Amino acid sequence: MTAGRPLIAVVDDEEPVRRALARMLNASNFETEVFATGQEFLQALQARCPDCLLLDYQMPGLNGREVQRQLSSARVRVPVIVVTAHDQPALREQCLAEGAVAYLAKPLQRERLVSAIDDAIRLRDLTS
Repeated sequence: MTAGRPLIAVVDDEEPVRRALARMLNASNFETEVFATGQEFLQALQARCPDCLLLDYQMPGLNGREVQRQLSSARVRVPVIVVTAHDQPALREQCLAEGAVAYLAKPLQRERLVSAIDDAIRLRDLTS
């Protein structure tokens, strides 16, 4: 079980989105760490693994699906919530089939986001 405030990593290539999500999550009693790219996040894993990952799907460089695959192949157990501005049923199915615990469309509603994060952390704690 997580002691203190859970750490949520936010990976999104849009700086205003990262800032807004960090403010929202900090106000909801989460600690946040933000990353502009999937590669930046993967490199930071060596120092600290978050309790949950909020991962934008469409980004330059490594997209969300590629980050998710790299986590899986490295056997990094972090719950992933995929977020996207381009909600597509086929994409939703792919992300969930590849291990995402939730898939949310932007704009994100605070209550739904916090609920998804709480569920993801609870699920991770039950399976650890």
